[in-house]
Amino acid sequence: MPPKTKAAGKGKAPAKRKLAEEFPPGEVLTDMGKKSWKLGAPVGKGGFGLIYLAEQNTEKPVGADARYVIKVEPKDNGPLFSELHFYMKAAKPDIIQNWMKSHKLKHLGVPRYWGSGLHQKEGKGYRFMVIDRLGTDLQKKFEECGKRFPRKLVLQLGLRLLDILEFIHENEYVHADVKASNLMLSHSDPNQVYLVDYGLVYRYAPDGNLKEYKEDPKKCHDGTIEFTSIDAHKGVSPCRRGDLQILGYCMVQWLCGQLPWEDKLQDPQYVRDSKIRSQENITEFLSQCFSPQDKPDEIQKFMEEVKSLGYKDKPPYEKLRSILLNGLKAIKAKDDGQLEFPPVSEALAPPVKKTIKRKKAAEKVEDKDDDGSPVQKRASKIKEVNGVKKSPRAAPRPRKAPVARKRGDPKSTQMSPGLAKTSRGRKKTTS
Repeated sequence: MPPKTKAAGKGKAPAKRKLAEEFPPGEVLTDMGKKSWKLGAPVGKGGFGLIYLAEQNTEKPVGADARYVIKVEPKDNGPLFSELHFYMKAAKPDIIQNWMKSHKLKHLGVPRYWGSGLHQKEGKGYRFMVIDRLGTDLQKKFEECGKRFPRKLVLQLGLRLLDILEFIHENEYVHADVKASNLMLSHSDPNQVYLVDYGLVYRYAPDGNLKEYKEDPKKCHDGTIEFTSIDAHKGVSPCRRGDLQILGYCMVQWLCGQLPWEDKLQDPQYVRDSKIRSQENITEFLSQCFSPQDKPDEIQKFMEEVKSLGYKDKPPYEKLRSILLNGLKAIKAKDDGQLEFPPVSEALAPPVKKTIKRKKAAEKVEDKDDDGSPVQKRASKIKEVNGVKKSPRAAPRPRKAPVARKRGDPKSTQMSPGLAKTSRGRKKTTS
């Protein structure tokens, strides 16, 4: 997967990351627990380095049936370092097994952590981590299926992700980058799905102390722009409701093929404004995405429930599961444990794309802080103060002084300040 790039802004450009040199098959790495791991062929490449097939303590060459992979990056790089902290704290095999037992789960889609360490080669230092080997990612499946998943499959994926996110959240982290390309099927069981790539993972409650709501224009639009949360668009640190908001966007895209703001992903402020409007009127948002007979009521109820959450609120995971399970009942289906992807030859035809007009810039007046930073528009029905949602009092909008212009002059408009950003809004390295 290509590395993400951060939106351009003031200050120096981020330092270019070094790429790991490819190790030959048979290279042996020793982790902090003194376990030896032999590398096989590389099977993936990201901006941080390489991913290799691997096995532990084997005299034979590592074959195509290897059960593990090792991520390797130059020691000075950062993405794997951030990801490693999450895996070491939350993804050890016994931690995952105990959680599954206490929550009566047959499966939890978090790759297990098997070891990590530092490796020296020709005077250069490398960091590595060993995790479960996985299969293909859901973005490839999504494209093979004509960029539409069946409703039953989408609801099943939503249920699995609720299990995963609850586990991550209870371990004081949020993922902040849920999307099809970060969901992978098991290598051995195609009915199991895993959430991967914890490079943007954020510890929202270190030692149980919740972070405060604070907008920071320098951090605006972090994440994958078509899915990232409204909080992230405002530069607020990730929180639990953000993960669920992102999941809602994913489920809508998987069902209808495209989100309404995907026509202008190069304009992060337009995407942010579109998401704010969609949250203010979820019914209208879903009407843009679905025909009346295809509109999924359970998705609306899911998004309304997430909308009601404050910045620090613990999500009602069980209630959200019930909403998705009721959606399955509505289509006379159930979560039978089978993830059924339509064959490529029978892929669902993409829906007819609706033309979604962008509001005139003059209608998108923004309030400004004293330092000139944009904040939530006056049109918003919900205001957030220190992470607590409040309904503002209605106040008359001041009239603008008339502008004299000659006959035939074009009507002046006020354009929102744009932020330069690469296509797709990529910020960080993905594996």
